[in-house]
Amino acid sequence: MFLSKGLLRRAAGLTLALFFFLSSAVFAAAAPSITSVRFGKGTEHDRIVFDVSALPKYATRTEKDGTRIILELTGIGDASGVKPVISSDAIRRVSFTKLKNSVIVTIDLEEPAEFEVKTLKNPNRIFIDIKKQYENEQRIEPAPGLVETVYTRRDGRGRFRAYLLDVDLAKYDLVPVLANGEVLGRTTVSRMSDEVNAAAAVNASYFATSGEILGMLRMDGRIAGTTYFCRSALGVRKNGAAFVAPVYYSGKVTIGKASRLVSGVNAERGADALIIYNRAYDVRTNTNNFGREFVVQGGKVVKINQGNSQIPEDGYVISVHGAARDAFVRVRVGDKVTLEEDLGSDFADVPVIVGAGPTLVKGGQVNVTAEEEEFPDDIAVGRAPRTGVAVLPNRHALLAVVDGRQWSSIGATLTEFAELFVKYGAKEAINFDGGGSSAMVVGGKLVNSPSDGSERRVGSALAVMPKKNASASKPPRKK
Repeated sequence: MFLSKGLLRRAAGLTLALFFFLSSAVFAAAAPSITSVRFGKGTEHDRIVFDVSALPKYATRTEKDGTRIILELTGIGDASGVKPVISSDAIRRVSFTKLKNSVIVTIDLEEPAEFEVKTLKNPNRIFIDIKKQYENEQRIEPAPGLVETVYTRRDGRGRFRAYLLDVDLAKYDLVPVLANGEVLGRTTVSRMSDEVNAAAAVNASYFATSGEILGMLRMDGRIAGTTYFCRSALGVRKNGAAFVAPVYYSGKVTIGKASRLVSGVNAERGADALIIYNRAYDVRTNTNNFGREFVVQGGKVVKINQGNSQIPEDGYVISVHGAARDAFVRVRVGDKVTLEEDLGSDFADVPVIVGAGPTLVKGGQVNVTAEEEEFPDDIAVGRAPRTGVAVLPNRHALLAVVDGRQWSSIGATLTEFAELFVKYGAKEAINFDGGGSSAMVVGGKLVNSPSDGSERRVGSALAVMPKKNASASKPPRKK
């Protein structure tokens, strides 16, 4: 049959259109698709398995503080017909969203967890393992002589995060710092670090709301605070070597023929007490007029007041009340004063002492002395944020802070904290103040996550300061 040229052109066009239609249909049929979703439980991880007709390209990211995993499958067909049945205690739900050229798989978790995505051919599968147990380290060197480690793990106890700073004591000194430069008052570790331009710092001694140091604290040979117990302390010798040992304070004041034991140094004056105030405390004693105070310079009484005496830079004030006041009723200006202080043989000539406790490690072994040192349950029992310092065999120190009381970290018991120090080679280790006070600053930047949601104002910090004659440098300051 004869066909005109116009009919031939139309037939050719229809044939070409039919060819493209069939090609598109074949291509669409060949696009990868999810055929089923399965779950599996394990001791170390839970697994989601996506059975697919062909392996697509994929990408992952997390949202909502790690509690949501987004898996994007590029070029996948519609997965709306797949109805996953959840049988995992780590996964709350799995949902699908179809985009133009991909399918978004949203995996909501019961809590943040690390995960790993893998593929398998013949049969074609994409599977994601939600890890229940893991242990990771991330290390950086913020400055020569400093190594910062972020240690994370997850096991049957929960998630755990710690921040450790290895300090070469040949290049750095460990230096106590008071909030605002004096005992009275409090501020953050970040501010104390900035004020002395430290390479790093952690919170240190226990303290009262006034800022009073609750424990032995000696700075440059001057006592800033004392303890009423025999408790552990970190000592730093004149050559920079650090050690941990029990410390106590025993003091006695003699004026003329009268003597009286010292009740405390730079502490609130209580009934019948004798308190020594020096310039580490404040400019004045801030006491009331119900006592009596002797201003001492050059070993002699130079002035007598009722209260709130000005504290001399080169001397101290003896503040007495009640029975202690009665013992020194005959004291006059010009009388000779003898102040005897004993810290024990381990600390006799040690210029830097940071008292806290309890001891955590001795001789490279876990040795928690909370009971012997009579610590209350809020410190000795349970998991909490922790701060501490260890002495390493290579004449390095290791500062550590453990986050706690939050989703990202459960905190540590004192024994678990000691085990962490032993893991990193501690020869000796001591616990510092913890809880909401725990903070570590490196290069002017807060690196941990305080349990209060922000830094707590504390009484003191332990700063890492470059030695003046060493080739150490500070980490870059925060922007």
